[in-house]
Amino acid sequence: MKQMPQVHKFMTPLPQTIDVNESIQNALSIMREFRIRHLPVVTEGALVGILSDRDVKLAASFKGADGMRVDDVMTPDPYAVLPEAPLDQVVLGMAENKFGCAIVRQANGKIVGVFTASDGLRVLGEQLDAFYKHGFGDEVGGVRT
Repeated sequence: MKQMPQVHKFMTPLPQTIDVNESIQNALSIMREFRIRHLPVVTEGALVGILSDRDVKLAASFKGADGMRVDDVMTPDPYAVLPEAPLDQVVLGMAENKFGCAIVRQANGKIVGVFTASDGLRVLGEQLDAFYKHGFGDEVGGVRT
């Protein structure tokens, strides 16, 4: 039986982060520049939240958004996993809780990556492609195709 791969093999390494005291406009600029949808939020290097592009765009639409900071709209205590976490557990945890990403951090708290729903879909697509191209597509989950 094959061993379940670990999340670090599929994560986006060394993600951009943002400090809790930064402006929403700065967060939006970072997201646009790096074409990303999730920013781990840190204070003094410690993970304290997650900021999604939806959070930023919603906040930016409010009157007075110029004065808003990241900690005004971030989601505290984001879903975080160790690099060695089994991929199936991470993906299922994200799906069950409707999380758009998992922050991957070492036991000492250092952020080493982010695993997004897009990463999960890429893995699924690659697995489906390999499965069907190698002639194993006659049966999926006990159902004939």
